[in-house]
Amino acid sequence: MAAAAEQGSADARLKITEIFFSIQGEAIFSGWPTVFVRLTGCPLRCQYCDTAYAFTGGEWRTFTEIEAEVRRFGTSYVCVTGGEPLAQPRCAALLTELCDEGFDVSLETSGALDIAGVDTRVARVVDIKTPGSNEVDRNRWQNLELLTPHDAVKIVICDRADYDWARDVLAKYSLPCPVFLSPSHEQLPAGTLADWILTDRLPVRLQVQLHKVLWGDVKGR
Repeated sequence: MAAAAEQGSADARLKITEIFFSIQGEAIFSGWPTVFVRLTGCPLRCQYCDTAYAFTGGEWRTFTEIEAEVRRFGTSYVCVTGGEPLAQPRCAALLTELCDEGFDVSLETSGALDIAGVDTRVARVVDIKTPGSNEVDRNRWQNLELLTPHDAVKIVICDRADYDWARDVLAKYSLPCPVFLSPSHEQLPAGTLADWILTDRLPVRLQVQLHKVLWGDVKGR
């Protein structure tokens, strides 16, 4: 009981790589000015990862400090991301506290860890890892059974083989939420992926990383 109370207390801590203000570039809140809370650490090593700097380092910050920094930017949208944020056990408690404080909260997660403990008020953006990611064996398929219309699925596509694999996965699972297909940065032209989606009449949304269109590969954007 004491451990559970500590995890949800204002003095609980998480290791944070960065907190920054930007335009949400992906998924259901795309386009909204958003505060990003990037947690440190990730058990996966996707070959296209663009946030490897979050694997290590960071600094410990209390929930009180995190929430104060989030409020400083004056927006209701907060995205907790990584790395893999759920790799830190207290992440779920932070998500609940942010919801309790009235924020519109989203979570970006690799799909490799259990999302059952995440507050259902949180918009859970869950990855499905393709063979081209080099982490396909890490998919936790049970997560798909927990999704609601409030959530989203993201699949990064590296090549045609990935696309065909993803199409088969979507045919197998009846997902209740939006599905976003993204071309892997610098590996697959977005127009090519768009053509495949249109040819197959695939019921998904094409997603490009809006923040990279605006600012390129700039850390903290």
